[in-house]
Amino acid sequence: MLSHPLTAASTTSWILAIAAAIAYALPALATQKMQEKSARLVLGLAWALHALSLGVGLLGEQPRFGFAPALSITAWLVLTVYVVEQQLFPQLRSRWPLATLGSVAVLLAVIFPGTPLHVNASAWLPLHLALGIASYGLFAAAVVHAALMSHAEKQMRLGADHDGGLPLLTLERLTFRFVGAGFLLLTATLAAGWLFGEQLYGRAWVWNHKSVFSLLSWITFAVLLFGRKRFGWRGQSAVRVLYIGAALLLLAYVGSRFVIEVLLGRMA
Repeated sequence: MLSHPLTAASTTSWILAIAAAIAYALPALATQKMQEKSARLVLGLAWALHALSLGVGLLGEQPRFGFAPALSITAWLVLTVYVVEQQLFPQLRSRWPLATLGSVAVLLAVIFPGTPLHVNASAWLPLHLALGIASYGLFAAAVVHAALMSHAEKQMRLGADHDGGLPLLTLERLTFRFVGAGFLLLTATLAAGWLFGEQLYGRAWVWNHKSVFSLLSWITFAVLLFGRKRFGWRGQSAVRVLYIGAALLLLAYVGSRFVIEVLLGRMA
């Protein structure tokens, strides 16, 4: 059931989203039959259609935002990282799960487009949202690389050949580079919310679910980076801390907005 009236913009967004979902599904379902070059071209087309669908929803006459667009942009950013990394590391193998993620995320964003953004919102709001979503994307990329790293470690313990495409140490290095970059952007996001809360939302910093979970995730990532720097944390122990921090961050905005938009069924 649609959560907003069907307009020309939303119809266009639906068409683009369905086209993107189909384009994502092709290389995901035909992994063995499709040649690598063809798969990359189709994935690139899906990525572009995904971007257009997001643009229609966010830049139209009545921009909307919520938990599903946040997830969709995060998935698009992760796929952007994948596209870039494939140029640097052609042996990288994670197309099927990422294409599936993109297909689901782009459809969610048109099913649950979120609430209209206030016309008179502060000029700081787009920057605040951009910083927050960028940090989501970087941490999501870190989680993907951590999952590949865990898979590689498991294969090594079982004595099987590693089919992830990248050496274990390279995956670990990339994982923590994404964590470090995401932590910087998350810090900037929280600082902006603290310093410009009144201009952004018409009130100073409020201790609600979003702010509490955001701070808990920031503390978790800070502990992770400190532990790696000071005590050399690595392997599954570090990955578990990363997963905890990512889950807390997901609950901060996406979780709270999901409850408001879907479970409570009311506008924020």
